[in-house]
Amino acid sequence: MGGPSDNNSSVSPTRESPSASATGPSAAPGSCAAGHAKVTVGPGDAVGQRLCVRPGTVVSLVLRPRTDDKRWTAVRSSAPALVLASGWRVDGDGTARASLRCAGVRAGAAEVTASAKAPDVAGAARVAFTLHVSVVPYTTQG
Repeated sequence: MGGPSDNNSSVSPTRESPSASATGPSAAPGSCAAGHAKVTVGPGDAVGQRLCVRPGTVVSLVLRPRTDDKRWTAVRSSAPALVLASGWRVDGDGTARASLRCAGVRAGAAEVTASAKAPDVAGAARVAFTLHVSVVPYTTQG
């Protein structure tokens, strides 16, 4: 996340500070979201965000209605064994929601893409937003 143009998007974990959840995989220890996190994307937000999470974290992805004639159509994970997208739904107002369940013991990275298209246009939907998820294990103290 991070720039001044990201004022409508938010990432808010429920167990750590809000600034801790939007960092990349090279983040300092303790700066990744754990337990539950929420990512909200609104019109005008960046088309990509990074999220660092701990194993077993559940991320609620909320995609606010688009301002163009396109509608959210689906969410897909590049690595379902690491980050599984489930519970996809689009509300009557155009807000789309999905639950992203991160693996409990594995570490790695996955891209979660949300596609959108105009309902009256033929052809496949195109990727309109990408969430780069890094699952970083807890450090072991020896």
